[in-house]
Amino acid sequence: MGALAEELVTRLKAKTAKVGIVGLGYVGLPLANVLHHNGLTVYGFDIDQRKVDALLDGKSYIGHIADERVQELIADGRFI
Repeated sequence: MGALAEELVTRLKAKTAKVGIVGLGYVGLPLANVLHHNGLTVYGFDIDQRKVDALLDGKSYIGHIADERVQELIADGRFI
């Protein structure tokens, strides 16, 4: 494994890696949720302003992710 890959693995294990997710739809938001749940900082990007506004308001637009979970994501500062 190369040096960059080793550094990534080290950061993932130490929970210091920062992950960017482009698109917060039916794949991106659940992925962000899982990564956040596992202790990582997640930066989410989406061009749909309605999705961004909903998340900032603590509202989920995906049925299996509750509003309360979105509020937890936003509250601790590791989901941006």
